[in-house]
Amino acid sequence: MRWDYTQPQGKLFVGDGKYLWLYTPADNRVEKMKVQESEDMRAPLAFLLGKLNFDKEFRNLQAKPEGAATRITAEPKTENLPYSQVEFVVASDYSIREVKVTGFDHSLLDFVFSEEKVDPSLEAKLFQFQMPPGAHLEEAGQ
Repeated sequence: MRWDYTQPQGKLFVGDGKYLWLYTPADNRVEKMKVQESEDMRAPLAFLLGKLNFDKEFRNLQAKPEGAATRITAEPKTENLPYSQVEFVVASDYSIREVKVTGFDHSLLDFVFSEEKVDPSLEAKLFQFQMPPGAHLEEAGQ
């Protein structure tokens, strides 16, 4: 998976199947973590990858129309995760338009998606993270 952010400009998120890499250019810092250690991203990533069982993972599921889309809100069944609520906006064609994750500390991760292209032809090197020159590496769990 690869996300090139427009805000803040230059921020980059790459998942190569084993590790997640997050580059923040303002700090010239790279965070590296194993996929299984990324608890704060587990639900939104699992949803985007089609690997989330709502009945097993969530309670208090609610869906309400939002124009031509549907906003789904839910709370995790377990308190072992670092978030208190998730929201997904799904368009009428079942594409995901937004994922919001509210942390127990009231932080908010908000991902808005547009111009989705299904199965485009991409070079494998896009999913191989390259350390930017002079960037500081922080490895989770070390």
